[in-house]
Amino acid sequence: MSIISPEIEYVDRSVESIRYLEHGWPTDLCRWHAHAEYELHLILETQGRAFVGDYIGDFQPGDLFLTGPHLPHNWVTDSYNHPTVETRDMLVQFSEESMRALFQAFPEFRTLDPMLELSRAGLKLRNFPKDQAIAHLAGIRDAAQVDRVVLFLDFLRAIEQTATFEVLSVGKAGAVGGGKRQSQIGHAVDYVVENFAEDLSVNHLATFVGLSETSFTRHFKTTTGHRFTEFVNRVRVGEACRLLVETEEQVSNVCFAVGYQNLANFNRQFMKLKSMTPTQFREHTRSGLSKLPVPPSTPTRLESLNP
Repeated sequence: MSIISPEIEYVDRSVESIRYLEHGWPTDLCRWHAHAEYELHLILETQGRAFVGDYIGDFQPGDLFLTGPHLPHNWVTDSYNHPTVETRDMLVQFSEESMRALFQAFPEFRTLDPMLELSRAGLKLRNFPKDQAIAHLAGIRDAAQVDRVVLFLDFLRAIEQTATFEVLSVGKAGAVGGGKRQSQIGHAVDYVVENFAEDLSVNHLATFVGLSETSFTRHFKTTTGHRFTEFVNRVRVGEACRLLVETEEQVSNVCFAVGYQNLANFNRQFMKLKSMTPTQFREHTRSGLSKLPVPPSTPTRLESLNP
């Protein structure tokens, strides 16, 4: 994935209120960005890292996400396992204004409102079958005008009635400006994601994006929800988890492969984020005998709106 400007994305809603998109990997559409619309996003192929607000976690085929207005997000595929994919994502974007108008005109649709409110912090929509999600999105893709709107609302209704909601980000997004600072921090985020194994420092990244260290530190925390070092550690530990599960590399080799200079610091950061050692993580994940514990520092929680 190339480092491109993750500026605010503007969507022209003068022609259609429901915008359908699909794309493969790699593509310039995959960047850390935000826009004023809600987004329903289905992963068809590949696995990798999901970045939603201040959340960093894994994604795999069949994962369905709902992001709220102005919430920065990106899905980065593990390119070494999936160098080229023709169609990785299916997604629809829709405006907050349209939904508010719908609720005003048809109060019955207000049952969707709690789900949309939760999506301001990002939702992973669990337990919604992949084949059903594909069928709904394909129908929206192939329809036009009133038919597209009706099919879209049916999809939202099915999700609200079926899915379990995992809230991803600790903080909800406010109205994010699309100015120079947002673009600069976006460059920094993309750089870290692509170069996590390098020696990364505030000084280097601040210089890279053209900010003073003080300004960079302040704006990075405000924009991503993490201090710079915390963000780097989350990216590195996430990659370490993949290597521990998918390869037979020794823990020490994994440590150096993801950018840590000594094993003690790697173990300390891993324990902080995963509440277990790298060796324990590998054993638990591969055995499948018990669910991995959720560490207190992990900014995710399960919230179901269904009885």
